[in-house]
Amino acid sequence: MALEFMDTIGRFIPSISGPKAPMSLREKMYWTGGILAVYFLLYNIYAIGVNQQAVSQPILQLISIIFAARIGSLITVGIGPIVLSSIILQLVNGSGLIHLDLNDTATKGRFQSMQKLFAMSIAMVESVVFVLSGYVPVASHAVMPFVMLQLIIGAFTIIFLDEMMTKYGITSGINLFIAAGVSFAIVAGTVGILVPEAAATIAAGGAAALSNAVLAFGPLFFAIIIFLISIYAYEMKIELPLSFEQLRGVGGRLPIPFLYVSVLPVILASSLELSFTVWFRFLANVGGSLANVAKFFAYYQASSSGPQLAGGIVYLISPTFPLPYSAAYGGVGGYGPYFSYLATHVSTLFLPWGGSVLVPEWVHVIVYTVVLMLLCVVFGKFWIEMTGQSPKNLAEQLGSTGWQIPGFRRDPRIVESVLNKYIPTVTVLGSLFVGLLAALSTLTGAIGTGMGILLTVGIIYMLYQQLQQENLYETYPVLNKIAK
Repeated sequence: MALEFMDTIGRFIPSISGPKAPMSLREKMYWTGGILAVYFLLYNIYAIGVNQQAVSQPILQLISIIFAARIGSLITVGIGPIVLSSIILQLVNGSGLIHLDLNDTATKGRFQSMQKLFAMSIAMVESVVFVLSGYVPVASHAVMPFVMLQLIIGAFTIIFLDEMMTKYGITSGINLFIAAGVSFAIVAGTVGILVPEAAATIAAGGAAALSNAVLAFGPLFFAIIIFLISIYAYEMKIELPLSFEQLRGVGGRLPIPFLYVSVLPVILASSLELSFTVWFRFLANVGGSLANVAKFFAYYQASSSGPQLAGGIVYLISPTFPLPYSAAYGGVGGYGPYFSYLATHVSTLFLPWGGSVLVPEWVHVIVYTVVLMLLCVVFGKFWIEMTGQSPKNLAEQLGSTGWQIPGFRRDPRIVESVLNKYIPTVTVLGSLFVGLLAALSTLTGAIGTGMGILLTVGIIYMLYQQLQQENLYETYPVLNKIAK
């Protein structure tokens, strides 16, 4: 299956034309700034007809961070459709159901058109799901279709902004939007929540006023710790010596970073988990003979702000934890009540054949952490195969550009055997690490969410490396020829 049918369908799918000539780094920076300005404009405009006061569930904040979205705004769906379409199509391609040579320009173009079409289809479905399920509360049922239409238009805009960033900007739109959203959340959370909370604590007086005011900045403190740990992890690497065959005496090093696949496994794993919390919300209304089966997967309780995920398999694998802020800001009152909640709260797991089991919250913590780590490993190994970062692909790239490992024959199979000693192990260990760090950081309630901080650090680090490379190529144009 070579996707020839996409040649006809692709003509009707709008596309962003690429630049006609190579762009300088300054031009790419201008385009990136303009696209970011449009993103923030959409981020801060709520859809007409949305009840803004009802958008306050903690789980929605994490969904917003991972999907670079803002629930209730024009970009409620965010990058979710782009990520989900990529996951599904890459899995289909990787499973062997279809065989595509993505090194072929024509096939790659068809694949990208299909991915865009799939993303637009998912965007329409998710826009409807968000409104019908109650995740986006509306002022009245009469405005539901209008709200759905606005969310669809906003989702399509994000898809095309992402494509524009890929062709004109300095990084992908997904990376830029996540980093921008997290940065905004950290600044807004610190100024709008932590500072007023600390001020209110001091104003209340008492012997513990000062210590409680310091504890109010706990989410910011954890955010800084996660930030520093992430930077340290990104600096860890193994370096293999290289020599250049065509120029004797010219050598270099091949870095194999500890986080070889960066934060991509976390993005994919978290997007998959959080997608379940959206899609399975329809099970809240299932009755009859299928009620127990529906509750087994996802059990919802009624509340003033709509059905709340309170049990089931989806609950156990999702980061559905309260926020350790004061109750005035939608939290549970601080870290004392928060850790007490984790130690004493129980959820309900309904069995398909009848009956139920009470599951302690600490079991939820363990299940969520373990599942996230395992998913990160799966997506990490999958990603290096799909993006040409496997030992085999890397060995072929080194051989084609004239590089070799000193002391070994210039044979891709020999180089592959050397790389196989490092890359698979580093991929697994790095994926486990980012999964564990993301889970622990989410459990600490770090401002901007620990998951968001981890993603942002990774994105900034990749952007820094890319800017260095861009500047190097502009300074020494001859390197462009070698790289090609």
